[in-house]
Amino acid sequence: MPELPEVEVVRAGLERHVLGATITRVDVLHPRPVRRDVRGPAGFAAALTGRRIEAARRRGKYLWLPLDNGDALLGHLGMSGQILVQPPEAPDERHLRVRLALAGADEGRELRFVDQRMFGGLSVSAGGAELPPEIAHIARDPLDPEFDDDAFVTRVRRRSSGIKRQLLDQNLVSGVGNIYADEALWRALLHGERPGDRLTAAQVRELLGHARDVMLAALGEGGTSFDALYVNVNGESGYFDRSLHAYGREGEPCERCGTPVRRVAFMNRSSYFCPACQPPPRRRRPRAQALPVPD
Repeated sequence: MPELPEVEVVRAGLERHVLGATITRVDVLHPRPVRRDVRGPAGFAAALTGRRIEAARRRGKYLWLPLDNGDALLGHLGMSGQILVQPPEAPDERHLRVRLALAGADEGRELRFVDQRMFGGLSVSAGGAELPPEIAHIARDPLDPEFDDDAFVTRVRRRSSGIKRQLLDQNLVSGVGNIYADEALWRALLHGERPGDRLTAAQVRELLGHARDVMLAALGEGGTSFDALYVNVNGESGYFDRSLHAYGREGEPCERCGTPVRRVAFMNRSSYFCPACQPPPRRRRPRAQALPVPD
């Protein structure tokens, strides 16, 4: 699944190539990717035709293109989705699902939504130009200039759930994702099961800083790309997977201490960590119960 830096790369590519373009035609080649639009495929197409794209924005892993009438084209890449900007003469991609013809874009380009597994999708968000109401519950991400570090630290330290679970909670912080969570935890010398309420404020701030550093480094290299299906708007894959220290390195020596990296199951995914540098937390001792006072 594309991680936040990859989605930001796509957003930035859309900003370069489609701002100011007018959508002249919409072809829905498969209904599933527009299933979240209550108007159906025909209504989805009608709501977009003739509209001008004003910006390219992102909240977590959601992308949206504000339109000149105050609505927005809202998209999520899901497991295998791609949003590509292509010349009209380019051959159709094998899993092309939705095509938007653009006037005023670079050389009359097309915006194409390609998705093999079709867990992602597009919809028109009524009045969603500033922030689609469908994603208003999603927290800001650490790369957002308005992200509140102090509030994040406070909320983490009030919870007893493991810190990795909190990093993946979209209502607390968006966009970190499984890969970058493992990398940030490795850098911070923290095990993912460490309860938030057993971390100091300094530890949480340091972890947040590492998460930012990892995500910015990935952004500079185009993101991670374990799935060959992921490409950005220019069809280029990310290369940050070559720089990972923990994720996907099961059995390889930790670059810090030489201990083999371990993998454990976590929330239907995997966690990778160094058992020496990131020791698991001790179990909490059960509170002693007061003995009954005899009559």
